[in-house]
Amino acid sequence: MSAAKILTVGSAAGHIKDLFTKIKAIDAKHGKFDFVLCLGDFFGPPKDEGDNYVEEDELTQLLDGRLEAPLECFVMQGEHPLPNPVIEKFAKTGSVLALNVTLLHKSGLISTAQGIRVACLGGIYESNIYAAAEEAHGFTSPYFTAKTVEKLLANTLTTSKPQDQNYMSLAAIKATAAASHHVDILISNVWPAGVTHFSEAPLPSPELSSIGVEPVAEVVRQTKPRYHFAAGGGQPPKFWEREPFVWDDENDRFTRFVSLGAFGAEATAGKKQRWFYAFSIAPSTSTNAPSRPANVTQNPFTEVVQRPQKRLFEDTEPNFRWSGNQTQPVKRIRTDDEHTKPRPGYKCKICESTDHFISDCPDRAKPREGYICNICKEPGHFVRDCPTKHQMGDTGGRKPREGYVCRACGSELHYIQDCPAANQTSHAYGGRSRGPPKEIGPDECWFCLSNPSLAKHLIVSIGTECYVTLPKGQIVPTHSGADHPNAPAVPGGGHVLIVPITHYPTYSTIPLDIKAPILEETEKYKSALRAMYAKHGAVPVAFEVGRLSAKGGHAHVQVVPVPNKLQDRIEEFFLSEARMLGIEWEADPDEALRQCSGGRGSYFRVDLPDGRKMVHIMRDGVPFSVQFGRQVLVALLGMPDRFDWKACAQSEDEDREDAQAMKAAFAPFDPSL
Repeated sequence: MSAAKILTVGSAAGHIKDLFTKIKAIDAKHGKFDFVLCLGDFFGPPKDEGDNYVEEDELTQLLDGRLEAPLECFVMQGEHPLPNPVIEKFAKTGSVLALNVTLLHKSGLISTAQGIRVACLGGIYESNIYAAAEEAHGFTSPYFTAKTVEKLLANTLTTSKPQDQNYMSLAAIKATAAASHHVDILISNVWPAGVTHFSEAPLPSPELSSIGVEPVAEVVRQTKPRYHFAAGGGQPPKFWEREPFVWDDENDRFTRFVSLGAFGAEATAGKKQRWFYAFSIAPSTSTNAPSRPANVTQNPFTEVVQRPQKRLFEDTEPNFRWSGNQTQPVKRIRTDDEHTKPRPGYKCKICESTDHFISDCPDRAKPREGYICNICKEPGHFVRDCPTKHQMGDTGGRKPREGYVCRACGSELHYIQDCPAANQTSHAYGGRSRGPPKEIGPDECWFCLSNPSLAKHLIVSIGTECYVTLPKGQIVPTHSGADHPNAPAVPGGGHVLIVPITHYPTYSTIPLDIKAPILEETEKYKSALRAMYAKHGAVPVAFEVGRLSAKGGHAHVQVVPVPNKLQDRIEEFFLSEARMLGIEWEADPDEALRQCSGGRGSYFRVDLPDGRKMVHIMRDGVPFSVQFGRQVLVALLGMPDRFDWKACAQSEDEDREDAQAMKAAFAPFDPSL
């Protein structure tokens, strides 16, 4: 693979249109660039609560498609929370904000079309929040946490592109596992601790020698990037390029560190800091590895920095005390007035004083102005001192923070480790339990739009509350086997999933205060699919496996078209297949669903073409196959070879062709358009 030509730019700070103009000019003069890495705060600080974004705002123009990027741009989170419209667009599209503009996760990893692995650590560092936070913060928080760093390092151990990871088998996961955490490029807002050690490159400001933080340094040690770009080099950000440093145990692998000034920085006295950096880089697999530069230095992240030995004596004449036949130097006790002062340029990170270290700060016991406790969302105290920290939940464990949802049962009043449903599931098949498995988050969930691994090329429609997508390995054959006599004639196959954008394990666990619009849009999509199928001689069968698992799934409804000639046999097949498996149906489906509401039970639901429902309540300790719905429908259609979705998987090109055909056929009925 040939080298990629990349342009890296500093913080736009909301001056998006001007930055795009500059990028276009630089590309015309020095290009052609393959893509642009946009560091720092691309959007600038968000508006205050109550201030709406209007059509004239550059952010609105970008999200609406009226402001176009001249090249493919990857943007990140800098030192501010992201604006709400950006977060909402990210949630709906899964990172694509506009044509050629992609938002990277705080703990993001992408493999570009040129084979370049780019890792991103967005946000800023605050020691109390970093250590105390129990999860990775989202874009509404400006901070990254220990969990953010853990996720980033976990993400670097895969080699596959995001669209290849949907529904991965264990064999596929092993096949795509990377041999190391190594990346080609790391971008962060924060500097790593110690990066200035062993460097003779003059710093533009003395305080830059102490602004780095250890968690970023650890990311550098693990990923060993060939280029590391940072945006937060002072206020305003300064340009500084360090000499390359080597990794002696990695066959002369070396790293270049570059801090960029801000494109959108406010005017200051003196020369504007350099805000862009152009370079070429070949994929790590390239046989033409670059030779070691002549100006390389020792590695500041692996070598021990030799500091001047502390002086023990005031005089040049040694003082001794006798102990047997041995002489020992007398250790001089330092007096208060001889307390070591910080080096020139040092600033306490709490009060910004230059007279003392952070460990001696008189304000250390109280938060700085603007600090908000992450537990109770109130100012005036640190997380460790929060009066609500030890409140109890409804099952005796700690009470979750506001906004937490147990993904086993949907409750907001206890953590998953204290959830009865999760513990029941752990013991359902006997054996000793080690506690409930770790619940999955949106970054790991196959159905969350925010997951970079989601197969977005299969998405057919995105509404306000739900989206519609073709599944991998759908029941209906479209290429091989499309001539089957019972294959529905719906373009693209027509077997789809209706998925709520918000992550809840089942429809019954969605809280009442937000449930109505989700249910309403789900029904709108069902009606639209019914109308579309009718045009092509088919009727819909919808089913949901509402199972409360210990890890917590993501609610979704499968809708499958069945030819009109078979619609009178649908109920018969569900009844007969259930009898063979000992599955019982509830006499009052609506009452059964009410009993399961609020995460009180697991269920299987079928919506027949005539509007009637069939509901089975799953019993503790009684196995139920999540493939039961598929099993019934492949038997009805006479396609037993379509039971295993993995055996029905197609190439990505074939999947894209199906999705485009389905999207075009569905457009006249799509309620989101």
